Amino acid sequence: MSTPHLEPEWVRARLAGHQPAAIDGEVAPRRAAVSIILRPALDEADTVSLLFIHRSVHSEDPWSGHMAFPGGGVEASDPSPLHAARRETLEEVGIDLQGAGELVGQLDDQRASARGRVLPLAISPFVFLLDGPVEARCSDEVAEVLWVPVPMLLDPAHASTVPYTLEGQRFELPCIKVFDRTIWGLTYQMLMGLFRVLEW
Repeated sequence: MSTPHLEPEWVRARLAGHQPAAIDGEVAPRRAAVSIILRPALDEADTVSLLFIHRSVHSEDPWSGHMAFPGGGVEASDPSPLHAARRETLEEVGIDLQGAGELVGQLDDQRASARGRVLPLAISPFVFLLDGPVEARCSDEVAEVLWVPVPMLLDPAHASTVPYTLEGQRFELPCIKVFDRTIWGLTYQMLMGLFRVLEW
């Protein structure tokens, strides 16, 4: 596998040239937003990493227990989905992206689905590049915070499938398995969208 372009300049340039595809509000009247957070290498022995959260288990959460990016629903008090992404990130993992992170781009909207049902919900992923090391913490909604090195996510050895049953039919969905955790579903789709834009 060739070495990916991990330099911040490459990330900025590729995302600056990407025009995100939007989902019409009539198709998906509910909105949500997530933060895809890139942490640059901290030293010569380090590499760029992505932040993931392991969602706490809640019976009313359709993505309960999943690996995800921090984020949540756009509330009436949010002036924009970007504001919601920053607010939810601060609430969920304690990272102030307004001060510690640089907004470097936005990916295509994703139509949400859960438990085999397409929802009237569109999710806007925003990509941030941190200025340096930050301390992330877990809230009631987050059971665990993980920084995953990008080369590990790109390594074919971690590519796998996860069994999924819908209306009695069994499927094998693509996923990435790292640190005994499985990244699949909407989070996997957004991650693949990021990799396509960055040509990773």
